Amino acid sequence: MKFDEIQIRVRYGETDQMGVVYHGNYPLYLEMGRIELLRKMGVSYKKMEENGIMLPVVSLSLNYKKSAGYDDVINVKTQLKKRPTVRIEFDYEITNEAGEILTTASTTLVFIDMKTNKPTRPPSYILEALDN
Repeated sequence: MKFDEIQIRVRYGETDQMGVVYHGNYPLYLEMGRIELLRKMGVSYKKMEENGIMLPVVSLSLNYKKSAGYDDVINVKTQLKKRPTVRIEFDYEITNEAGEILTTASTTLVFIDMKTNKPTRPPSYILEALDN
């Protein structure tokens, strides 16, 4: 399936008193990776929401292996696990500049029709973007 990788430089405000990335910032890194993967496929979160579809996270799993610290450059590799149905699932691997795995993660999001607030199938343009 599709994958992408982005680099993020850890900012001072993302660290705790011990100088390591605070655990609550990792979901933001995952979101950045997920949005960039979709953007590079030609899918915009903003346009999707303007067209009445939202994509909330319903499941998040993180496995911390090693710490990242202030000013470190981390790589967030995001992979679409399989063709989406009502759900879209991603796997992630966050590494440091040496290629060491810092964190592995997975998320599941659900396509929601904003009018009915109920799950729905993905818009056709997302499925078409996967085929390209």
